[in-house]
Amino acid sequence: MSNYGIHKLCRSALHNHAIRQALKDDPVKAMEQFPLTDEEKKLLLAGDVATLWERGASGFLLSYLTRWQIFGLTVGLYTERMRKAKDWRYPEGWQSVTSGRAADYQNF
Repeated sequence: MSNYGIHKLCRSALHNHAIRQALKDDPVKAMEQFPLTDEEKKLLLAGDVATLWERGASGFLLSYLTRWQIFGLTVGLYTERMRKAKDWRYPEGWQSVTSGRAADYQNF
């Protein structure tokens, strides 16, 4: 999976009104102009931002799609799906930012 095509699509949606409108009107046809694999197209059409992020796509760039509800993504739906994503940085499960760090700060 190459994230370049996904990132290019997200950036193009942000900066190009015609592409943004094409993605809303006929997403399958609009995606043809981007170097996307069939799997990437399927995940985008499903709005599966969690899987895309798990495979290395930028969550920040994917969030651009919510601005115009491309692929049916709203802010609420995007947030709900991203919260279910598996974070490779925490193989034993989700941790808060400060988990395990309290001991580090006691020496200051």
